[in-house]
Amino acid sequence: MADRMRHRGPDDEGLWSNGQAGLVHTRLSILDPSPAGRQPMRVGATQLIVNGEIYNFKELAAKHGLAASLKSGSDSEVLVRMIDALGVANTLESIDGMYAFAVYSHETESLHLVRDPFGVKPLFVLRHDGCLWFASEIKALLTVPGFVAKPSPEALHHFLSFDYIPGAFTAFEGIEEVRPGAWWEIDAKTGEVTHRTHAETSWETDDTITLDRAVEHSRHLLTTAVERQLVADVDVGVMLSGGLDSSSIAALVAHTRGNSDFHTFSIGFDDPSFNESHHAAEVAQALGTQHHSILVRPEDVAAKLTSIVEAIDEPYADGSALPTAMLAEHAAEHVTVLLSGEGGDEVFSGYDTHAASVARRWYRMLPGWVRRGIIRPAVQKLPVTHSKLSFDFKAKRFAHGAEFNAARSHFAWRAVIREEHKASVAHLPEGLTPSHRLFEEAYEACTGSHELQKLLHIDRSYHLPDDLMVKNDRMTMLHSIEARVPFCDRELVAFLARVPPRLLMNGLTPKRLLKLAMADLLPPGIIGRKKMGLEMPYSSWMRGPLKDFVHRILDPDRVDATGMLRSNGIATMFEEHCAMKVDHGRALWGLVNWVLWHERYIQTTATR
Repeated sequence: MADRMRHRGPDDEGLWSNGQAGLVHTRLSILDPSPAGRQPMRVGATQLIVNGEIYNFKELAAKHGLAASLKSGSDSEVLVRMIDALGVANTLESIDGMYAFAVYSHETESLHLVRDPFGVKPLFVLRHDGCLWFASEIKALLTVPGFVAKPSPEALHHFLSFDYIPGAFTAFEGIEEVRPGAWWEIDAKTGEVTHRTHAETSWETDDTITLDRAVEHSRHLLTTAVERQLVADVDVGVMLSGGLDSSSIAALVAHTRGNSDFHTFSIGFDDPSFNESHHAAEVAQALGTQHHSILVRPEDVAAKLTSIVEAIDEPYADGSALPTAMLAEHAAEHVTVLLSGEGGDEVFSGYDTHAASVARRWYRMLPGWVRRGIIRPAVQKLPVTHSKLSFDFKAKRFAHGAEFNAARSHFAWRAVIREEHKASVAHLPEGLTPSHRLFEEAYEACTGSHELQKLLHIDRSYHLPDDLMVKNDRMTMLHSIEARVPFCDRELVAFLARVPPRLLMNGLTPKRLLKLAMADLLPPGIIGRKKMGLEMPYSSWMRGPLKDFVHRILDPDRVDATGMLRSNGIATMFEEHCAMKVDHGRALWGLVNWVLWHERYIQTTATR
């Protein structure tokens, strides 16, 4: 298992076992690279391994009087000493960080598995042949003796909707993902598992918070988060897209350090509608950082895509994964830690879907016969373009989704292949829960009373941990880099959840608070920019330089060999896309990734 995850921890390794339980850890040395920081780490009756960082470990060590007893400078030692002295529950109430950790108690003969509230760090579990196995990546679980990898039809069903696999599902039957904020306790004697949650967000609005207070305090909390996450005994850089989120992080790093002597990294494309590198360069120049721009070309996709699929272990079709991996590969020559802007949209309300929910309420005032009989048919006739976030794309999504309830409308913006079209491209069993129900259930489960709060809860339940954090973690750790996310700071998130929703969005304008908070540190052109997001122009590339590459992967023989996909329906989809009748780019990219995953993890395993 350790050998499969060497890229996550190339610096050191530790193994402990008592015959009943065992822990193995591969270490990427960030804090105190000496042998004193080696894991598994034991204090008293408590044995610990942890993946990630506890950002407030210094404050906690001082608060609990641990400084005199520490034998290392690592956050892991503070964590294990707190757990041994205070217990898991009390420790979880006070730590802030990104983590997945396992604690074995010699006193109670129990194992605790815990994942951070935002799913920044991964954790997977397999129950097989009377044993429970866990790991940071699925590939380690595939080494379990006697386990045979089989694909999950339900995971395929949801993957077709999202281009990622949501919730506790994984692409493998029998392997599940521990959810963000989950705490499992396993009795090592009986195997009984107790499930708990921790650090749940309170959406109780504080109406006394004014706009000035919201701006000032969110700036303070984000600055504090950046300060904490700069703590490292190695070099720290910033992933800089040129968007508001990453630019804010870069500006606050310079502000906190008092200088700009750090590295920033951005991605560029030849397609101007996808290329943000000039905006990143503008920010880097304004701050004075050591900036690096990496150009992603179609030939890079053809050369690297299979290795990206292998690194993630599951079908995953976010078009930012491969560019992020290329950025991390270049960054590894300069830094060991990268700060990322992921999470900004989920806490400051930055997605088009949030604005669409407001517009939807106005749109629904029109008579149904106007919406469905005139506007929707007219919108569907708009010519297809493959520019990023084009008007035709957004108009078609809005007109379709506006007819549903708020949660399903939110889903309609995200959906890749509609429920009624899945049967044309895949063999699926009957009775599967429609994917939009996942969003509706999260919407209903949110304790907030405002629609925007409920939509943000959906985003934090699925899009953030199951899409963005998968890319952020796997693509950086592939090159032995730790990616940190200041926007997922526990105090910042808790405060913004209490801010009245009317302050988060000004009409249809997203990220109102962040724009006001950063106005004195960023160029006006960056503050006023519309959100783009990192994505590859695969829709246009599939009609041009990647057409033959995609055609080879979606060859009927390879598609039919999966036993799960329908080659005729996929061939029709590809033809429509190349003729620009319909933009099937996201769907085709997902199917390409599914075929490559199935060949690598199912067909290869079956023929060993």
